[in-house]
This record gives sequence, C-alpha cells and structure tokens, in this order.
Amino acid sequence: MKQTLKGLLLLSAVVSFASFSNVVSAADLSKAKAAIINNDGANIGAVDITEGPEGVLLNVTLTGLPAGKHGFRIHGKGDCSDHDAFKMSGSHVSDDEHDGEQHGLLNPEGPESGDLPNLIVPENGAVVVELYAPDLALHNEDTDEKSILLDDDGSAFVIHTDEDDHMTQPIGGAGARIACGVIQAAE
Repeated sequence: MKQTLKGLLLLSAVVSFASFSNVVSAADLSKAKAAIINNDGANIGAVDITEGPEGVLLNVTLTGLPAGKHGFRIHGKGDCSDHDAFKMSGSHVSDDEHDGEQHGLLNPEGPESGDLPNLIVPENGAVVVELYAPDLALHNEDTDEKSILLDDDGSAFVIHTDEDDHMTQPIGGAGARIACGVIQAAE
C-alpha cells in the first residue's frame, strides 16, 4: 500500500510539473520586447509587449529623445540595421484582411494596424507610457483579423522626428526615422 501511495504521489508530482512547464511555455508566447536604438545605434530604452485576449499592451520606457511630439508606429519588418535611416524596417504593419487601408488614426480610410498615438516627450527626454493596440497580436493562434508581430520577417517599432498628424499619406508628415526597435519573443 505504501509503495502504491508513493508511486501515486510521484506520478502526481510529475504530472503537476509537466502542467506547470506547459503554463510557463504558453506565457512566454504571450510576451515580447523591443530594445530601442537611436541613429547612432545606442540603446535608448525598450517596449515590453504583452498579448491580451483582443490585442497587445505596450509598456514604453525611453530616454534621450528630443522634446516634443513624435510619430510612433510599428513597421512590418524586424530590421533596424541601417542606423542612419531605419528604412530596412519597411512600411507600417497592416493586416491582410484590411490591406489597402490608409495611414492615420483619424483617417476615415484607416487606420493601419501599426498606427499608434504620438509620443509626447518632455524637456528631460524621458517617456514612460502604456498603450493598447487592439488590432495586433504576437503570434498566429486565433488571429484571423489581427496583424502578427512575430511573423517570418518580424516587425519593429519606429519613432519619427516630428508629430504624426494621423491623416497625411503615407506617414502623417512625421519626418525622418530617429529610433527603431526589433520586436523579439521573450526568452
């Protein structure tokens, strides 16, 4: 009887550990991070991403940006290797179902899935803000109408020199790209 009880307890512990490790693995799929660099390639902060049931939560922590409003969005390629212009990050993220949408949160023909509100940077150059993007997802499970940030070519956050007017095509008049961060799955 004692051997059977010990065996059941051991089996229960193994099953519990296996279940716990599956929960940890599933949680890892719901998180990502982007280290943000400037045109000199220096790290200026990060965006932590958590996938929710209907979109992603973005926790943005940055320093060293010029004061003022700056266009902020997600681009469709995970490549920030060209520090001088960050053009390798491609154009804005847009989901397949709504291809052809125009840029701009205020645009009646938009927005694109990767359009985000402007970052408003105070004189000290530091930004701490939490944003929610309802049309985005990290991975492709149950994302029929959502843009996938961790697809084959990845995606990246891009910060521009000027304010995004949320209407003008194709980038809201936001000017040059001054910072970029490749979105990567949490480890």
